[in-house]
Amino acid sequence: MKPGLYEQIVNRFIAGELKNLPGECRITEKIDAAEAPRVLAQYLSEIIRRALEFQIEKIGGKPPEKLAAQIEIADSIIALLYEKTGLKELEDLKKIGTGGNAELLLALLQKDDIRLNTQEIAELLPRPETSIAHSSLFTGTVKDEPRLGQELRLEIGSADRVDMLVSFIRWSGIRTLHTELENLTRVRGKKLRIITTTYMGATDAHAVKMLSDLPNTEIRVSYDTKSTRLHAKAYIFHRDNGFTTAYVGSSNLSSSAVFDGLEWNVKITAQDLPDTIRKIESTFASYMSSPEFEPYTQERFEAELREERRHVPAAGAQADFSVFDIQPHLFQKEILEKLETERVVRNRNKNLVVAATGTG
Repeated sequence: MKPGLYEQIVNRFIAGELKNLPGECRITEKIDAAEAPRVLAQYLSEIIRRALEFQIEKIGGKPPEKLAAQIEIADSIIALLYEKTGLKELEDLKKIGTGGNAELLLALLQKDDIRLNTQEIAELLPRPETSIAHSSLFTGTVKDEPRLGQELRLEIGSADRVDMLVSFIRWSGIRTLHTELENLTRVRGKKLRIITTTYMGATDAHAVKMLSDLPNTEIRVSYDTKSTRLHAKAYIFHRDNGFTTAYVGSSNLSSSAVFDGLEWNVKITAQDLPDTIRKIESTFASYMSSPEFEPYTQERFEAELREERRHVPAAGAQADFSVFDIQPHLFQKEILEKLETERVVRNRNKNLVVAATGTG
């Protein structure tokens, strides 16, 4: 085993590796009982995946035979869990598929769903290209990677409600999503909540006005562009069936950001990162109830935009330089100390510092 930080369950193999090490060379701790379900489930997940892959290689044969062998293992695991715990619902989780022909449920509609009145059957429900059960990364550079904007459109089509947290809202971005948002709020009667800012006057007033005209829509605005400037970007698609997804990253709501820019955004799903989704939801809810984020009114919003734009230098304007006594923040001091160590002590002069926008 290589030295470094770990967060690994000590199994028989690792215990054997540690046996020959002096006590001062290792740090271990007891697994917390409250955390045990998460820790053990993560540990078992990787083991089960590797075992199923091994089973595929071992038996050979045609794809249906390989699938049937893996289903048999999965059913055996569930049966063992039922035997050990007595949890009744595990009985209904056995018998994956029939005759080795397992299926994935991809969509479900109620009989009175309004979309059935427009001949939109479950098979035709809009569905994002990326999985709603497994997290993924968008970088804007991979050739076959779907555009974030297109994925947002498709996510809206199957969401039970939508939350958006963006610093800037541009007309170009709203225009690309407006049909889907109209369908969400006006046709399907679902809720849309938006949090934005007037920072640098970058938001288009008529884009926010268009959003405010949608029914079932609530908009809140941060007018504090100095001390607690909001720079987060998140798009949250709540689904009552438990398949909530969220996109968190660098893309504001503009066409260039969600379709063309070299933006990085992580798609997070409730199926594989439920704790992260819960934190996203609770943080958004805290913003919605905070007095720092005020309900949108057109008159106030446009006035604040005009005021903010007065302080943004025009392109090509001569900068007015002044002398300040600038002192680094605590986290900046730590960075400077590390840089000095690299340069003076280790004689390494090619250094890179990466910091989020707005942190200085």
